[in-house]
Amino acid sequence: MNTYLRPILIVMLLLCLAPMPYGYYEIVRVVAMVIFGAMAYGYHEARKDGLMVTCGVLAVLFQPFFKIALGRTMWNIVDVAVAALLIVIMLKERKEKEE
Repeated sequence: MNTYLRPILIVMLLLCLAPMPYGYYEIVRVVAMVIFGAMAYGYHEARKDGLMVTCGVLAVLFQPFFKIALGRTMWNIVDVAVAALLIVIMLKERKEKEE
């Protein structure tokens, strides 16, 4: 998967902490679902089952069709945690690539 999509998603997730129009959050949900779905498929192909399941669960969590109502505070926590997880995954993959 192209690595430039993950930093874009990280920035989008962190921007959710600011007061944004409701449409922005809908766009974030769609973008996150697509990126996490693609990541899950990529990890399936690479036989990284733990990351595949994690990304699959995140794709379901962010999907915009059957919304999971967590409340603004909980979604802010989820957004920051997922952004941090993406950063950790990116750093770990970069380190593996260098070795």
